[in-house]
Amino acid sequence: MKTNLTTLSNGLRIVSECMPGLASASVGVWVMAGGRHETVEQNGIAHFLEHMAFKGTSRRSALQIAEEIEDVGGYINAYTSREMTAYYARVLQADVPLALDVISDIVLNPVFNPADIETERHVILQEIGQALDTPDDIIFDWLQEAAFPGQALGRTILGPEERVSAFNEGDLRRFVGQHYGPGQMIVAAAGAVDHDALVKQAEAIFGGLGPIAAHGQEAALWQGRERREVKDLEQVHFALGFAGPGYRHADLYAAQVYSTAMGGGMSSRLFQKIREERGLCYSIYAQSGSYDDTGMVTIYAGTSAEEISDLCALTTDELKRSTEDMTEAEVARARAQMKAGLLMGLESPSSRAERMARYLAIWGRVPDLAEATARIDAVSVGDVRRFAEGLVTSSANALALYGPVERAPHLADIRQRLAA
Repeated sequence: MKTNLTTLSNGLRIVSECMPGLASASVGVWVMAGGRHETVEQNGIAHFLEHMAFKGTSRRSALQIAEEIEDVGGYINAYTSREMTAYYARVLQADVPLALDVISDIVLNPVFNPADIETERHVILQEIGQALDTPDDIIFDWLQEAAFPGQALGRTILGPEERVSAFNEGDLRRFVGQHYGPGQMIVAAAGAVDHDALVKQAEAIFGGLGPIAAHGQEAALWQGRERREVKDLEQVHFALGFAGPGYRHADLYAAQVYSTAMGGGMSSRLFQKIREERGLCYSIYAQSGSYDDTGMVTIYAGTSAEEISDLCALTTDELKRSTEDMTEAEVARARAQMKAGLLMGLESPSSRAERMARYLAIWGRVPDLAEATARIDAVSVGDVRRFAEGLVTSSANALALYGPVERAPHLADIRQRLAA
């Protein structure tokens, strides 16, 4: 399938892929503005803005936004990440113009009614409370904070209650004015979509927008620390993070293959050694996530207060062993898992549209599948062992613990065991 890309004179990019045989399409607007682009005083406002986009525009009420998409059997949603905010819809082929019209309306024309701000403020405060009641969710925010303390990249996307409680219309409009320019937006669509028609509509909607100056982001600086939160829970939730590569780093794929081999499935090392052989936990996994200029390899597990010490020791030992005895079979299995996940995911127009938008934001182009799979295949056992060695010998790591953590080792203990 061919990727089509058009850039308007004001910097807005429109990217699409037609997927023959589909009767539906996914279309959306991806904005390169997320939690990482906030000041301390703005922490949480990108997410607040995402919520407010659905509360009404100069042309549609909140109910009309939902009804116009759902009346044709479609689906509309949005999300905020640390580096991007996305607004998207899935509709049938004939309704792609409607979807883009609705999405562009909520992005460009939100009214920010004061009464609606108060209502949505309460909703977001409830969301923050729910996150705090979900240990295997909130612990990753705390790990991020421990890795990047005092930095935008380390702050929670939802924001603290005191900030969310104070945001007003002026704050929202200020953030939009700073970050929602055409050069910071990507219109992406995949499925039953016509690129020329998409470009024509996008130009009519966005073509009159004047460009805005890009706001630079604060460079990431690993300052790995430890956060321990004591709470009367059934389990200790354990998250250990290591500095990983950014999107453009040469080790990007080695990190992904490594984390998949270590904890990407039921056949992975950590799952087999710690759950299957020792029964120390129900859930344990590893993952590699990347940002513009840094990344994180994360290991998560939940276990009892009595067994957290053993779990940490075994996890640390497996990390050390992987530097010497990671096998070709393990690496080949991880590569196969990654390629299958990539190809299966791209059978979904929503996944394909998101992939195009993300790659375009990162690299300014969309690499084809052959290039992506070739880079995965190029990762060797030597690459993985070398990456593992760099991981365990670095002091760029962080730890978050939540629950009955009294018997859990400290980050200094884990570092010492890794270095032994």
